[in-house]
Amino acid sequence: MTDKAKVVFVKDGRRTEVEVLVGSTMMRAATDNLVSGVVGECGGDLSCATCHVYVEPRWSVRLPPPSAEELDMLEATAEEPTEHSRLSCQLVCTAETDGIVLELPDSQ
Repeated sequence: MTDKAKVVFVKDGRRTEVEVLVGSTMMRAATDNLVSGVVGECGGDLSCATCHVYVEPRWSVRLPPPSAEELDMLEATAEEPTEHSRLSCQLVCTAETDGIVLELPDSQ
């Protein structure tokens, strides 16, 4: 068992692959690695929606469902949310999410 997981962020067709500690949020994975397009203004407190991502469909089914609070905050994103929209501050890196692909909205 590994204590690290890979997260792939896609922005404007460019892939940025980062390796982070299991247990970190995917927002923290992005901000700690200076991934363009994930701001995380609130630091992960579920109050800003600047860490909006689109989860690649094959990965969406592997994640726990969003909370009511996350769904409410998704309504405040700069881009229209889709069925695959999530806030990366609410997604925790696990061994099961190793290799997950997250697309970043154009306007973020």
